[in-house]
Amino acid sequence: MGLSIRAYARHRGVSHVAVKKAIDTGRITTLADGTIDAETADAQWARNTVQPRRTPEPQKFDTKKPQARPEREIPDPVPPPLPTGGTSLLQARTVNEVLKAQLHKVELAQRKGELVDRAQAVAHVFKLARTERDAWLNWPARISAQMAARLGVEPHALHVALDAAVREHLQELGELRPRVD
Repeated sequence: MGLSIRAYARHRGVSHVAVKKAIDTGRITTLADGTIDAETADAQWARNTVQPRRTPEPQKFDTKKPQARPEREIPDPVPPPLPTGGTSLLQARTVNEVLKAQLHKVELAQRKGELVDRAQAVAHVFKLARTERDAWLNWPARISAQMAARLGVEPHALHVALDAAVREHLQELGELRPRVD
């Protein structure tokens, strides 16, 4: 059998409300009968409780002997994770600051003109591809008569053969789906 909540609070030098909060948040555990084992709870309290920052007490200056400066405790830059598995306020603030920095980086790149609007880029690529396709579709009609004269073949037959070959080739190219994401 251990100590009651009030008796353990007197043992620790804190209020019974502080002990109750420590039990409720899981910083210390109770025995099966609801009492507290002082040694176990002291170890859990030291391990799971972040010490509050204390304001320095006003010092009385003695003119006869110089006072030594009290050594300041330097807190850990990253506190240990909470026992409940949640994130601490410091971790949440760090994530928030990283996201802000990334957003500012993107905004700066956009203002410098280093970023391109995706919809405009897709429209531009589509326009270029359509222009290229139209040029290839008009090529057989433009060149077939000259090629037929050089080769000594009938111009209409050469035009039909070139037109069919170009359309087949464009059909193969049309099956390719470029991704811009």
